[in-house]
Amino acid sequence: MEKRELLIMLVIGALSGWLASFVVGSPRWGLVGYIVAGIIGGVVGGWMLDAAKIRVNLGHPMANAVAQGAIGAIAVIIVARIIAG
Repeated sequence: MEKRELLIMLVIGALSGWLASFVVGSPRWGLVGYIVAGIIGGVVGGWMLDAAKIRVNLGHPMANAVAQGAIGAIAVIIVARIIAG
């Protein structure tokens, strides 16, 4: 993976995680927490949307990736809260 690709992935992860934490009202995790939530959310969101045969099309591939990551991160945060009690 090139440096540019890694940087783009981290930026998309941070944006996705921040958006998800804003939507579900999570405590502030900091940049690393947002990146982790966004990257995990991107994987989960991609799987969920693919399984449901839903395509995200916001007009730009990066916007699509952020939305997909945020959807997945929201799901991950909600499931984590349910498991944690």
